[in-house]
Amino acid sequence: MRIVKRLLAGLLFILVLGLAVMYVANPVVTTRMLGLPFGGSAGPEERVAGGAEAQVPVAATADRTIDPAALEQAIAYGEETGSHALLVYHDGALQLEHYYPGSDRNTRSATQSMHKSVLALVVGIAVRDGFIASVDDPAARYLPEWDSGGREKITIRQMLQQVSGIGFPTVGFNPVSDFFVINLGDDIAPIVLGQPLEAEPGTRFDYNSINPMALGIILERATGKRYAEYLSEVLWSRIGAADATVVLDSEEKGVTRFFCCLNATARSWLQVGLLHINKGVYAGEQVVPENWMRDVATPSALNPNYGYLTWLGNEYQEKRYYNRKTSTHVDHSEPFAAKDVIYFDGFGGARVYAVPSLGLVIVRTGSLATGWDDAKLPNLVIRGIRRSAR
Repeated sequence: MRIVKRLLAGLLFILVLGLAVMYVANPVVTTRMLGLPFGGSAGPEERVAGGAEAQVPVAATADRTIDPAALEQAIAYGEETGSHALLVYHDGALQLEHYYPGSDRNTRSATQSMHKSVLALVVGIAVRDGFIASVDDPAARYLPEWDSGGREKITIRQMLQQVSGIGFPTVGFNPVSDFFVINLGDDIAPIVLGQPLEAEPGTRFDYNSINPMALGIILERATGKRYAEYLSEVLWSRIGAADATVVLDSEEKGVTRFFCCLNATARSWLQVGLLHINKGVYAGEQVVPENWMRDVATPSALNPNYGYLTWLGNEYQEKRYYNRKTSTHVDHSEPFAAKDVIYFDGFGGARVYAVPSLGLVIVRTGSLATGWDDAKLPNLVIRGIRRSAR
């Protein structure tokens, strides 16, 4: 027993010493890392103003177009995976709006990389409004930091498609490495703009956070506005979404984490998903250009399942890997039950699935789910659509 106590004391000493070293190396990253499991944040938040909340029709129980058994199975899967909310919209009405204990329609959930797919829409609006001349513009036109080392060849289109060839830090054993600084640090722009080129632009798909970060910086420079302000003005307040927040690196630097951390309600995410089945239209207004909505859902030559910062279900892959540097993947137990699935992917199972051919949108928000199966939830719902509705 005495040996065990000494061993535990030794381990505790090593842990405390390690944390002390981390804190000296980067107190902000260390503090935020330790706080996350207890409800802490990756940084201060900035409000994204919403507008008048959308009045979404709710189907009466007798009028539901999806088999109740399928909806019950979907709810059960949501419970298994620690969900906050599960919404199913089909045939012009909400067929299901289910909140799990501790959450309700006003709960804003962290949805990780789903933000990337919103960023893609905002870039399209900036192109429409003339702030960005063309998706084939070189990024260096707006980022003089990228005017050398081969980065001057990178286009905005290549960044949207994650084929720019730009380098990106990955998770490792060093808890205060560039990877953790980008995710938790208080000064992230120098790391983003200092990444070297690793491959000839347009020759390799690599899903990473540098492309959306650089695109967000381009948006702010091109529009001359804070991202949260521009996002609210041109998209969020115009589609019936409620107030949301984005996460900054620090109050002083004020750089948005464009690759993640758009904290919003499930109903707000539904409104974004509806843009994909309504060709960019909300309440009769063309909020996002129709041709841009089409381009977002058009795969690049290097990845049949990726458009503009948005995932597609074109080609079945049992395990969908994100990039060549890591083994990170999502299981996909079977092909999607529809051919035109468009989806926003947030780490740990945060999802919006949109199926234009079926007029279907599914939203799942919640805790980080281990073992998420990308096919299970949408296929349960799709197969539950009643023949009369089809």
